[in-house]
Amino acid sequence: MEYSKRDITVDDGGALRFLVAEPSRFAVAMVTCHYYQKDHWSVQSTHGATPRVAWDGQYWWDKAAGRAGARLTNFRVDGHTVGIGDAVTALEPLFPDVARALSDYGRAAGETGLTVSLPYDLRCALAG
Repeated sequence: MEYSKRDITVDDGGALRFLVAEPSRFAVAMVTCHYYQKDHWSVQSTHGATPRVAWDGQYWWDKAAGRAGARLTNFRVDGHTVGIGDAVTALEPLFPDVARALSDYGRAAGETGLTVSLPYDLRCALAG
């Protein structure tokens, strides 16, 4: 599934539409054993304004394998990239070991990601 969430504003009702729609999307996804979603976020004060926060996200889980993850790219705050990838770049010259450890979570500007373990779900293990 792919969603565009680039109209999260107060002045034209985008924030309200998002708040109404998101719980039902989340509820539908939670009952699945395998899930992948890609979306594009942008939160701004008014329509057409520079986004306060923006990113592209990928989120997934595989309950049979007991894994879930998220990857954010193009993460920006007031137009500036932020993320583990930015920290890796800044730390590399002085603290290469720290930068190398962090690079597992993102290498590019505005990139952050992680994978985590999920509790065992017998229902999904049997369905696989």
